[in-house]
Amino acid sequence: MKQSSTRRAMFVLAAILVAAAFSTPSLANDPDPLQDFCVADPTTGITLNGFPCKNPANVTAGDFFFAGIAKAGATNNTQGSVVTGANVEKIPGLNTLGVSLARIDYAPGGLNPPHTHPRATEIAFVLYGELDVGFITTANVLVSKHIAAGEVFVFPRGLVHFQKNNEDMPAAVIAAFNSQLAGTQSIALTLFTSSPPVPDNVLTKAFQIGTKEVTKIRAKLSPMK
Repeated sequence: MKQSSTRRAMFVLAAILVAAAFSTPSLANDPDPLQDFCVADPTTGITLNGFPCKNPANVTAGDFFFAGIAKAGATNNTQGSVVTGANVEKIPGLNTLGVSLARIDYAPGGLNPPHTHPRATEIAFVLYGELDVGFITTANVLVSKHIAAGEVFVFPRGLVHFQKNNEDMPAAVIAAFNSQLAGTQSIALTLFTSSPPVPDNVLTKAFQIGTKEVTKIRAKLSPMK
């Protein structure tokens, strides 16, 4: 009798957990807005999940406008690519709306190196050029595709992904995210240029390399002073 009661209690608990998971889908992404808009005001000094709202009386059209992705960014760097974000940090009116964009430009041979977006799924639309793109699943399977102008590719939230221009012409994409601030963690930079640094013995064991190799990689990846 006691065992039967325990099973019933476990079943009820499981049912409650399943119902809760499906009844609060908004918790998987940015929270829904509770007003027409909440233009971000980062000057208040208040710390919260997102940004405090600007006084509606002081809101202007400029809070919802950004021209920064109209032109190609400079790709004369080590990776041969540049990301120009159009998120809440550039467009205060995006606060609480759960969307953002970015433009990525690639020189011939350019790479947007392996990285993740912890807070958003990404869908990339190719403006011009061609790219080899892919992401790696949690089962360690590479899902890759060659994409060209007018085509799109989706990178699921949180999965490591990359884009590489293997052509002799420039390329560019517009990427959309289901977050006002998707966040980006570049795998190499995260591991080798963090502050304070990841201990050498962690990196040497993880990558099966020596301390000298760790030092060389850090020197190459660290920003110029």
